[in-house]
Amino acid sequence: MEIGPARVNLYATTLTQAPTPSERAPEIREMIENVKAINKSELLGNDNELSFTFDRNTKKPIIRIVDRQTKKVIRTIPPEYLKRLSEELSSM
Repeated sequence: MEIGPARVNLYATTLTQAPTPSERAPEIREMIENVKAINKSELLGNDNELSFTFDRNTKKPIIRIVDRQTKKVIRTIPPEYLKRLSEELSSM
């Protein structure tokens, strides 16, 4: 019995398309309601609020804790360094 070299089909994986805005609408509405509920509960204190946005490149949510008065970002989830690392690894 002869064993030949392994063949890898690089085209076997199918690419999935990103959801369209209308498909994501329920998810976005739910996230907005959750953010409003957290801000209303003052879970983060009187001086801070939660906000979210979607990354233009990855289309993934970015959550921020912001000082209400100064509008300074206190924390970003995921952290900026993880976002840059992910982008660098994707470009390799």
